[in-house]
Amino acid sequence: MSVANIIQLDLDRQQLSHLPADLDRYIALENLSAYDNCLQEIPLNLCGLAKLKQLSLGRNCLSHIPEAFWQLTGLRLLNLAENQLTMVSEHIGELTQLHTLDIAHNALTVLPDAIGDLTNLSYFLYVGNNPLIALPASIGNLHKLRYFNATDANLTVLPDSIGEMHSLIELRLYNNQLIALPRTIGKLTQLRELHLQNNKLRVLPDTLGDLSALRELCLSNNVLTGLPASLGNLVNLTCLDLRNNQLAALPDSIGDLTNLTFLDLRNNRLKTLPASLGQLPRLEKLDLRWVKLESYPSWLAELEHRGCVVFS
Repeated sequence: MSVANIIQLDLDRQQLSHLPADLDRYIALENLSAYDNCLQEIPLNLCGLAKLKQLSLGRNCLSHIPEAFWQLTGLRLLNLAENQLTMVSEHIGELTQLHTLDIAHNALTVLPDAIGDLTNLSYFLYVGNNPLIALPASIGNLHKLRYFNATDANLTVLPDSIGEMHSLIELRLYNNQLIALPRTIGKLTQLRELHLQNNKLRVLPDTLGDLSALRELCLSNNVLTGLPASLGNLVNLTCLDLRNNQLAALPDSIGDLTNLTFLDLRNNRLKTLPASLGQLPRLEKLDLRWVKLESYPSWLAELEHRGCVVFS
């Protein structure tokens, strides 16, 4: 077959230091993957592949992206993860057909404002494992995005505009330095998973209770001293991880989490538990290790009799 008719080219894991010199002859190419090689630069002949829809250059040694690269406006999927990039051009905003973007595991301290122009991002956006200190307000323009990962960074706050990402189903922000959440987070009413472990959160906004679709809430390894009563509104929640915080009390409304199956309260400052906990009909596991209760309520035995595993 002539290279001019090739649609897909797989060059993964071949220890390549350069892409083929005749790459510009692959004029029909739609899918190019050169993942896990030794590439140090993106050749200009790649930038002329006008039909390219999927491009994976992850796990290479790239430190720079040529300006001509942003002419690949037909791209739907772009993977530049696990390289050595220190910046991404504002011209990334020209890749308006992208539905998936992975720029995680680089050396980025900021994201371009133009990332908000990628309004067709709908599947995944990975920016984690970068030393990011902030997210641009324009992130809120990504109304179609369903999965956002900004873990393992240096974020201390989130922009209010994050509440405009109405289609989010999964939001992963663990291993940051977050000290608070914006009230607007309650507008993410399609969110099913919220991962906030290993931050510095002391309080949570009462709008957290507006996340009516939430099923999993991970808040371990923060410095929470209390929880909002609105937590009880999360009636679809099945998993609540609160271990390694500084909680001295739980709201009575926790008993309204009728779909909860797993509750982790390890290593908190609780002296008593609300009796409403004993009313949770679907609870399968309650972890109370390293919690020094003044006394163990009788309803714990009733939970165990129902089949709930209680660790204490």
